[in-house]
Amino acid sequence: QVQLVESGGGLVQPGGSLRLSCAASGSIHNINDMGWYRQAPGKQRELVASITSSGSTHYADSVKGRFTISRDNAKNTVYLQMNSLKPEDTAVYYCKIDHSSIGGIRRDYWGQGTQVTVSS
Repeated sequence: QVQLVESGGGLVQPGGSLRLSCAASGSIHNINDMGWYRQAPGKQRELVASITSSGSTHYADSVKGRFTISRDNAKNTVYLQMNSLKPEDTAVYYCKIDHSSIGGIRRDYWGQGTQVTVSS
C-alpha cells in the first residue's frame, strides 16, 4: 500500500501565495504521473496541474502563469506553488499519483485533501 500525506493549505489573502506538498510513503516501486486536483463546494473535482516522471507539465487554463507543479523523485514528493491567488481558487486540494507495483499493477492513490481558502 501507498500513503499520501498533504500539507501546506490554509487561509491567504487575494494576491498571496501558498505552497502545497504531498509526500508518498509505503510500498513504493514506481511513481508515474503525479497531479493536483481541487474541488470547490458544489462543483466537480477538477485537474489543476500534473507532471510526468520525466518532468513534463500540464496546467488547467485557469491557473496557467500563476501555479507551478514540481516533483522531487528522491523524496517521492510533489509540490504545487500557488501565486497570485484568487478567491475562486478556494477549494479542497487533493494530490494523486499513478503508481506501478513490482508486479506491474498500476493504480491511482489519492491524498486526504487540504483546504485552501483565499479571502480578505
